Amino acid sequence: MKNTLIDPALVKRSMESLYIDDLNKASIRQMGGIVRHIEQESGTEFIHFEMGVPGFAPSAIGTAAEKKALEDGIPSVYPPMEGIPALKTETARFFRAFLDTEISPEGCIPTVGSMQGAYASMMLCTQLDPKKDTILFIDPGFSVQKTQTKVIGIKSVAFDLYHFRDEKFAPKLEEYLKAGNIAAVIYSNPNNPTWMCLCEAELKVIGEMCTKYDVIVLEDLAYMAMDFRTELGIPFQAPYQPTVSHYTDNYVILMSASKIFSYAGQRIAMIGISDKLFNRDYPVLKERYGVSKFGQSMIQNILYCLSSGTAHTPQYALAAMLKAANDGSYNFVEDMKEYGRRSAKLKEVFLRNGFNIIYDKDIDQPVGDGFFFTVGYKGMEGGELLLRLLHYGVNAIVLSTTGSQQQGLRISASAVKPHHYRLLDERLRMFTENN
Repeated sequence: MKNTLIDPALVKRSMESLYIDDLNKASIRQMGGIVRHIEQESGTEFIHFEMGVPGFAPSAIGTAAEKKALEDGIPSVYPPMEGIPALKTETARFFRAFLDTEISPEGCIPTVGSMQGAYASMMLCTQLDPKKDTILFIDPGFSVQKTQTKVIGIKSVAFDLYHFRDEKFAPKLEEYLKAGNIAAVIYSNPNNPTWMCLCEAELKVIGEMCTKYDVIVLEDLAYMAMDFRTELGIPFQAPYQPTVSHYTDNYVILMSASKIFSYAGQRIAMIGISDKLFNRDYPVLKERYGVSKFGQSMIQNILYCLSSGTAHTPQYALAAMLKAANDGSYNFVEDMKEYGRRSAKLKEVFLRNGFNIIYDKDIDQPVGDGFFFTVGYKGMEGGELLLRLLHYGVNAIVLSTTGSQQQGLRISASAVKPHHYRLLDERLRMFTENN
């Protein structure tokens, strides 16, 4: 490889230090480790597109509320397993305000980030019926959720949404559900890594089919209201965040403070369980836990054993941020629009240098600009593309790690700084000249 910014021998050593020989199998954290090693050895700043970390300061509303809770001595008290009352109330209001969905405060439960919410939900869903032991991923998706199924020891299957939008979606989904072994379906909307958004017709298909086949939907709204093509930030006023909860009672919503409030470090999120599902009795749960109801099994058994509750003071922070959003005094969506502006600028640089956007359409319209997007280069295999870009000081993750069948990379706009646009243009020009 000629005229590279980074010594190929250093790239090779850095990969070997983490026992990585194929970047198609490297996790986000492993890619970060490889690049940290290269940066330390070379003194060259990388452009980091691999980590979907918040790019803004945490909400001052949250930090002020948490400081007060700390000063009030809250850390000395174990948190209630079901969550503090104010947080449960404001979460239920938030679902009404921004999703137009009614969930009782009882079914609004804090978790240690949406990672724990997904883990706990997949675990419980596969315990409800011995015949239903498999999770269906609508891919691409958050790669760690697949790792979670491996850690739990449950089965999973998946299909890539790329080829099955619109009228092709229902037959493909039913192909899996009618087999009778699917316990839950999981997807993110907007989608990580592609930023595609399921349309109302597709959400209706998911809801109706999951009702028909008695399957639970795990709807990951980590990037809720961040489809900036539509103004979604006014509480209790249409348009609302699209959600499957309008089409079925078999759902658990995962809602995180990490991105929408830039509160990732405190690992605070909520799950919203529909009233019908929360109160549904499952004989197998009675036999297993002595408690038959879905919601109580989630709180008293699954979450209790995972972490004995969610850290106390971040609950006060999230309650305050949700209340401000619900009251209309804090427009969190407006703050997040900067991610869209960053993505638009980055896409322009990639396209100018011969790259293409892989997941480029939401059925009949261009995919929006947001937290993530995807790129490819002249049909190059994803792992090879990333390997070559490492030699030019650019890091990302390979789409294959997200369940995608397409060849390319996921790009996160979250950590981009103003000087990176020029730097990226220079490095991609050098890359294209040599590739």
